[in-house]
Amino acid sequence: MAQTKKTVSADSGNPLGTLVNLWPYMWPSGRPDLKARVVWATLFLFIAKFVLLAVPYFFKWATDALNGRLDMAGILPALLLGAVALVIAYNLTRLIQLGLNQLRDSLFASVGQHAVRQLAYKTFVHMHQLSLRFHLERKTGGLSRIIERGTKGIETIVRFTILNSVPTLVEFVLTAIIFWYSYGISYVLVTAATVWAYIWFTVKASDWRIAIRRSMNASDTEANTKAIDSLLNFETVKYFGNEEMEAKRFDASMARYEKSATQVWTSLGWLNFGQGVIFGLGTTVMMVMSALAVQRGDQTIGDFVFVNALLIQLSVPLNFIGFVYREIRQGLTDIEQMFELLEVEAEVVDRPDARPLAIENGRITFRDVHFAYDPERPILKGISFEVPAGKTVAIVGPSGAGKSTISRLLYRFYDIQSGAVEIDGQDVRDVTQKSLRAVIGMVPQDTVLFNDTIAYNIRYGRLSATDEEMLAAADVAQIGHFITSLPDGFQTMVGERGLKLSGGEKQRVAIARTILKAPPILILDEATSALDTTTEQEIQAALDVVSKNRTTLVIAHRLSTVINADEIIVLRSGEIAERGTHAGLLEQNGLYASMWNRQREATQAEEHLRQVRESDDLGVVVRKEPAV
Repeated sequence: MAQTKKTVSADSGNPLGTLVNLWPYMWPSGRPDLKARVVWATLFLFIAKFVLLAVPYFFKWATDALNGRLDMAGILPALLLGAVALVIAYNLTRLIQLGLNQLRDSLFASVGQHAVRQLAYKTFVHMHQLSLRFHLERKTGGLSRIIERGTKGIETIVRFTILNSVPTLVEFVLTAIIFWYSYGISYVLVTAATVWAYIWFTVKASDWRIAIRRSMNASDTEANTKAIDSLLNFETVKYFGNEEMEAKRFDASMARYEKSATQVWTSLGWLNFGQGVIFGLGTTVMMVMSALAVQRGDQTIGDFVFVNALLIQLSVPLNFIGFVYREIRQGLTDIEQMFELLEVEAEVVDRPDARPLAIENGRITFRDVHFAYDPERPILKGISFEVPAGKTVAIVGPSGAGKSTISRLLYRFYDIQSGAVEIDGQDVRDVTQKSLRAVIGMVPQDTVLFNDTIAYNIRYGRLSATDEEMLAAADVAQIGHFITSLPDGFQTMVGERGLKLSGGEKQRVAIARTILKAPPILILDEATSALDTTTEQEIQAALDVVSKNRTTLVIAHRLSTVINADEIIVLRSGEIAERGTHAGLLEQNGLYASMWNRQREATQAEEHLRQVRESDDLGVVVRKEPAV
């Protein structure tokens, strides 16, 4: 069953809906300290706006004082009537306004960063809650870039919404009132027309640029995905000498990004130019009106300067409105994919009445299990078997028979279509996933380690384990001596995906990790199939120790590793073809016997080839000795 979208969508294309969804992060519950910062930041912001409106008045009065036209004795204190004092007051007011803005930003910084952290955390947790199917279909590089851009977009939207939108509107209103009161309705009408044209043009042009931005983001995601995928498969690239091909693929994505990014910056230039033209025309009209009024004697030079200063101040928030709109729209574009991730529902979820798994002895039961990843292609067709407590059952069969699917169903990475998977008589769908996975240990075929120390990777099985317990687990897994012989011991870094260790060493670390977890149920999913014969025998010895007295399900490719299993189940095309002990299945002379004979012949041929090579190497040495 594919993931579905929530019915209540956090539509990132709807600014109002997005802001509603972001409100809990702007006003975080349980954090009165951050709420107080929001209140104080908003208060200082409004004070700064009122102080800002006083700045052009001091400029006007200073100009009139210098021109001998100042008559404000009833308004200004005597101390401020001098031109020098007014100039000082003008600049002091500007500094106060600047200081209030910086104080506002400092107060709000922790609020914005907390919002980024909370949303990033929520996304990270959500990604781990999604099903295995989702992660198999997604690309890690693209996901990381989506989350990176999304968190930055969240910070932009939260900051600009709280700090700028409403106060800027207040400043527009106050400016209009000042013009109306001091100079008449005509100035208000010109101001309103200029603002309306400016905002209309900004909105239209920004909407046009959004499509370009989406294209740039898609190219950026694609390039990042290709880069990470190529670097993760560094060895494969080297094996086939395809460095040039990988570079060309990456460059092709970057070429598309280059084109889109160039269009983004070019369109920004046209947007800024258009905004400048609109505001320039409005300013010209109002300055001409004021100049004519000065010539008629209706206004002073100070009024002319005041109109110009007020318009300059108005241009800052007006330009900022355009910037805010662009940033919010671009932020919405950047986070829309992140919101889509948050809207994806997990395919496998705990039932409302799910309870913790009550483990008794770890008996596993599959009852008439039917399962398909795709409805058109069934994988398991009515599988029924039991793994008694403390016993070992092996699942073997040709590739594609459904062996590994059984381990995934036991872990409940997927839900079955019909039947039941039970542990100690409890359906895995009725218990919590956390309690289910806590009792199962897994040693997979392809062990991928974290790019950290050996100690970190072993202790991952049980984070609370002591150093002594970790060392004991390593000794049981037959890797303790190897680790202590390393210069850095358990603090040795294993590299990306554990590539600094050999295949056998990685498997031993995985075994030690599982030993430390001490689960009552153990799954060995083709744990030795990728190893050479000698290493396989050593690993198998360690696995035999681990699986003793544990309920063990072995998914095997090499039949030599399961000959001691209490029961062997042979799958073919999603159905049980044969079952029994190793000896009993050989006597049946069926599919298992055929597979055994083929593998034995292949092993014998491999051993014969090894002996021939050793003989040839010895012969070369003997022939060379006389020459020496």
